[in-house]
Amino acid sequence: MNSREKLNATLNHQTPDQLCVDFGAGGQTGMAAGAVHRLREVLLGKSDHRVKIVEPYQMLGEFDDALLKVLGADVIGLFPPKTMFGFQNEGWKPFTMHDGTEVLVPEKFNWSVDNDGAILMYPAGDTSVPPSGKMPTGSYFFDAIVRQPEIFESELDPMNNCEEFGVLTAEDLQYYSDNVKKMYDETSYGIYVTIPGMGFGDIGCVPAPWLKNPKGIRDIAEWYMSGVIRKDYVKKVFEIQCEIALQNIELLSETLGDMVQVAFVSGTDFGHQQGLFFSVDTFKELYKPFYKSVNDKIHKLTNWKTFIHSCGAISELIPEFIDAGFDVLNPVQISAANMDARTLKKEFGKEITFWGGGVDTQKTLPFGTPDEVYKEVMERIEIFADGGGFVFNAIHNIQSNVPVENILALVKALNDARGI
Repeated sequence: MNSREKLNATLNHQTPDQLCVDFGAGGQTGMAAGAVHRLREVLLGKSDHRVKIVEPYQMLGEFDDALLKVLGADVIGLFPPKTMFGFQNEGWKPFTMHDGTEVLVPEKFNWSVDNDGAILMYPAGDTSVPPSGKMPTGSYFFDAIVRQPEIFESELDPMNNCEEFGVLTAEDLQYYSDNVKKMYDETSYGIYVTIPGMGFGDIGCVPAPWLKNPKGIRDIAEWYMSGVIRKDYVKKVFEIQCEIALQNIELLSETLGDMVQVAFVSGTDFGHQQGLFFSVDTFKELYKPFYKSVNDKIHKLTNWKTFIHSCGAISELIPEFIDAGFDVLNPVQISAANMDARTLKKEFGKEITFWGGGVDTQKTLPFGTPDEVYKEVMERIEIFADGGGFVFNAIHNIQSNVPVENILALVKALNDARGI
């Protein structure tokens, strides 16, 4: 099987001839630039190559073709036309990270430094407006700066929280068309596309770091409370968002056709380490109907499998995700409560594909020994790969300061499991 065939078999819960592996196809399945840089130096030799930052909010590094090949990756990703800061990945220029790693960033990656040495990022690269992101000294990625206007209940308008949603333009569709055709015709990788604007209530997007002057409810705590005290407001936002999302699905289905295998729909986190942010009933009332509409539309018009990312202890919601039409679950956070790997595989492995869960990125990978990493990766592969329905990936993005020896132990375990 080539990589695309392996992915298709895996998504259809068939056992491929070799484990399907993802390194960096999406914004939740990648590796931060510092780690990519060091891994590349070990595997491909030191050179003057600078890693490109393909997702500047999280400072994720690009897996170029040479690195993908040496790692034996099977999936590549088509990111949206613009980044989380509202500019395109083009016109590359040099940038040095806090730890001295030299990378390339997009032309509109315009920054300043505050009095504490933190790097400030600006929406759409416009330094004439307040910054929307901050990378503290010693950090490796940006935090959103909450720019919450004062809330007056009588003046709240759901449209203010819908400014970021819009029907894809002809230019956007041309971007998707050009890139997916190149990926499909010139490679044999499986293709994963990130569809913008479909993660209802995605808390990473609520502060809208790409907007110059966001209106509405933009504070994270305020948004979570609004799901209880302003439920009608949130529902109206979702209704407007969903209407636009359905139009965009129609446009993208025509543009991308059957060249895509997986569509990233939602990155909304519904859980924390010990449980859910809100009840299952709230999910069923407020979120599920909109996800079902989106998934039904995708499945009606395409062969794509739909992908949901949710961190945390979300085992209670997995049946609801399946019923809402999701085909793929990520990141499979085994370290959270009631997320035992064997139990998840036994209960849900025939109905949903696990994309992730391959190694704990909170403890084992950053702080364990290489032997501990190797052992955990082999154990997770043994559990999840049985009977198909498993794409190997770490539990969320691998961070910049993870020891390269531990990443190499992960790679060795993968190679041993695949017999290469």
